[in-house]
Amino acid sequence: MADLAADPAALTHPFIKDREALGEFLDSLADKVPTIERDVARLRRSPQDRTLIADLFRALHNIKGDAAICKVEMGVLVAHPIETLLSRLREGEIVFSDALAEVILLALDRLEMATETIAAGHSIEHLKLPALVDGLVSMKDGSEAQLPARAIAVIEAVTGFRPNLAAVAPKAKAPAHERGSTAEDLRFFRQLALQLDSLSPHFKGRSDRLLRLVLDTNAQAGMPVDPLQLEAAAYLHDVGMMFLPQAIWLKAERLSAEDQRAMRDHPRFAAGLLERIPGWETAARIVLQHHEMPDGGGYPGGLKEPDIVAGAKILAMADAFEAVTLKHSHRGQSRSLLRAIAEINACDNQFAPEWIDHFNAVIRKSIEQG
Repeated sequence: MADLAADPAALTHPFIKDREALGEFLDSLADKVPTIERDVARLRRSPQDRTLIADLFRALHNIKGDAAICKVEMGVLVAHPIETLLSRLREGEIVFSDALAEVILLALDRLEMATETIAAGHSIEHLKLPALVDGLVSMKDGSEAQLPARAIAVIEAVTGFRPNLAAVAPKAKAPAHERGSTAEDLRFFRQLALQLDSLSPHFKGRSDRLLRLVLDTNAQAGMPVDPLQLEAAAYLHDVGMMFLPQAIWLKAERLSAEDQRAMRDHPRFAAGLLERIPGWETAARIVLQHHEMPDGGGYPGGLKEPDIVAGAKILAMADAFEAVTLKHSHRGQSRSLLRAIAEINACDNQFAPEWIDHFNAVIRKSIEQG
């Protein structure tokens, strides 16, 4: 019980300093739990939905924050390991499963029941919160393979009922792509990219240039991103434009505020396409986030640096570099390259600083090789 409070009585005989604050926490739970239950049910149907996962994480984070503000230590102890599990889910370390869903719902049910019981002046020893928190702590650091068995152990320890493994075991992952199907997918993605390139003479060769930039930058950094996922993302990152009126994204003049709002949807469209094809979940996240910015000023999610995947950071720089190069191409290739790299280096709030040196090295080598 390393993650429990120094005083284990917080989960068996909690001392409530402020009864009014306890009531406020109970009201907060009553507001948030139904929404969490709805999101969990939706995630059972769409376990890869990044928006739902982010919403669920924020909801648990808010419950933990409310518990801390209201000085309900029990609430912090229950919410913290669930928040950690959801953080791992958000980072792609584990997948959402029925096992995880059952444990989250059980924990929230017990937390709500315990808060109501304390408010009524009764004992909560029978709710077995120490066993619940111990089990949640064991899950939060467990490997994905360990989670189903640990989830079953938590449920059995708290309820006395051992659930059917088949009922809570995670859904089987789609089998890894065979080399042939991966190549076929990439050919399809490339065909879509070339179709987009063909819609404007200014886009000629754009997809190939962008692909070379992102792959070379990734290689320069020691290949931290799966190159196949990065290749898929490079091909499809702007394919969502094809779902928008061409009059918007081929417009030469400055976009109106309404046009800009419409343009902000294009990463979602392309990411949605990738999410529906087994094996390309990482590429979908890269595409969805490639217009996010470290300072939170990007779109569509307003994410900040820690929540943006590495592939999206690479793609953001390459995409911006290509756009600036195109804008200044009338000044000659070398002039436009230098102008583009200068703009990339000047935008310290737009791009991840840890990637700029790698990107500069790739561009420098490109210029030296002509």
